[in-house]
Amino acid sequence: MTTYLFNKLAPGIPYFTPAQVPASGTAVDPQPDGKTIPKLFQPLKIRGVEFQNRIFLSPLRQFSADGGKLTPWHMAHLGGIFTRGPGLSFVEATAVLPEGRGTAEDAGLWADDQIEPMRKIVEFAHSQNQKIGIQLSHTGYDHLEVVPWFEIGHEFTDLSRDCYSCGTTRVCPGSSIACEFVDKLINRLPLKREGIKRIVAAFVASAVRALKAGFDVIEIHASHGYLLDYFMSPFANHRTDEYGGSFENRIRFTLEVVDAVRAIIPSSMPLFIRVSATEWLGDAAPTGVPTWTLEDTVKLAGILADHGVDFIDVSGGIPSNEALYPATSAIDHSQFSAAVKKVHGSKIVVGSVGGYVDGHTANAVVEQDKADVILVGRGFQKNPGLVWSMADDLGIRIHNAHQIEWGFMHAMKKISQTNGTNGVHVAVQEAKASQAGGTNGVHVTVQQAKISQTNGTNGTHATVQKAM
Repeated sequence: MTTYLFNKLAPGIPYFTPAQVPASGTAVDPQPDGKTIPKLFQPLKIRGVEFQNRIFLSPLRQFSADGGKLTPWHMAHLGGIFTRGPGLSFVEATAVLPEGRGTAEDAGLWADDQIEPMRKIVEFAHSQNQKIGIQLSHTGYDHLEVVPWFEIGHEFTDLSRDCYSCGTTRVCPGSSIACEFVDKLINRLPLKREGIKRIVAAFVASAVRALKAGFDVIEIHASHGYLLDYFMSPFANHRTDEYGGSFENRIRFTLEVVDAVRAIIPSSMPLFIRVSATEWLGDAAPTGVPTWTLEDTVKLAGILADHGVDFIDVSGGIPSNEALYPATSAIDHSQFSAAVKKVHGSKIVVGSVGGYVDGHTANAVVEQDKADVILVGRGFQKNPGLVWSMADDLGIRIHNAHQIEWGFMHAMKKISQTNGTNGVHVAVQEAKASQAGGTNGVHVTVQQAKISQTNGTNGTHATVQKAM
């Protein structure tokens, strides 16, 4: 008799890939040395979605889309991160209208033909038992029009790429913010009420497409000088109608988008929002001109929670010439999320950004209740295996994708006799040429999976077929 073990397939996927159970990035429980699992690696559930850890990949613009459609670059970029287990990974800021892009190479979801490239990315994330979100955005008049690695004054040599296909007239609240690079390229047009309604509808239409693509989470981009952010800012918004003036008027546009999107997504789906805690203007703002402050953000967070937002992603800054971009550390930046969590932590989940690169710093922020989650961008760009690195920093063992983890088995200690191999499927391969003469002369490798005496699988690929 020959016994073979075959990989269990990932469910619902039209191509072969092994099922990843538990998901990569999940802490081994119990830890082999009995250590308490740090809060950074404790699961978190928001509505109907559970995340295996609290290290999330921030949206990272790649400036590599073709007509708004994601390309193989995005699969390579994101796929290498999915397989290494963030609790949630975001596709980059995705425009809800063509003119809502910052560059012609930004991702979009304003048209149905953009769904399929998104769906393929989502499908791969789900094949790895990972959660994936999308950030819906409208840049307003803000941002570059050309990719950031072009220097100011760069001469365009490939006009066939239609560098200005986003539109050189951009909408804004109606402001006098100076942004030198942007001002060289575009004209600003204050947004009329009809335009506001059109953009709200565009957010809804893009959210519907995101549902068709299969995303687990939707985030609304309302920070960093994007359109919704500038409407909320007294520094940027000089309107005198119902969308300007008072705090309540300035946040009206954002709440209209939130309400409209929340109304069409499932009740089980979490709704996130990214905001700028402060514009970082300080004394650089003109005398007497108010700016958006941390106190405003704290006030906004409670209102957003009442409108069905589940998670507030607390960032900071705007792309204005006057903005002061301090070289903040993660700990410095965590003061913003901490202020929100202190007041509204019981009603909204709070995320912190700010250059997290090591497990001790990240875990300290969540252990000290300064945030529930940390979000990392550049750290993942440099090290797609950042989750594993943070686990190593904290001295804990996590599950990793089987195809990656097996190569490290020789360096792993035995975890326990009951839960087996930290998710590795075949702990012991004993080459046993058949005791009875080799079974038809075939050299038989009997793979004895000593994984779990109770269910035989520990989530691994344990379809056993007996060849008699």
